[in-house]
Amino acid sequence: MMRAQPRGARGTVGHPYSALNLRLLLAVFGFFTSAVLGALSLAAGLTWLAVILFVLAATALVDSVIVELRRRARSREGGGRGSLFE
Repeated sequence: MMRAQPRGARGTVGHPYSALNLRLLLAVFGFFTSAVLGALSLAAGLTWLAVILFVLAATALVDSVIVELRRRARSREGGGRGSLFE
């Protein structure tokens, strides 16, 4: 059973309003964390772990590019005030 959204909530149940700035912050954090830990594990000789962490870093980088494109599209539409949770 689906409940209705609270009054004043942005988006719809089918298309929620994403917190793009927060998502971008988390993607950038994930990229840098995975890249640094991947470099450290490569230096320590743990190649298998380095490969996994570099794949995670690449995924976070792609996600941050997609989020930035969505943020720019949203700003062209006149939405968003620049809040972290916007």
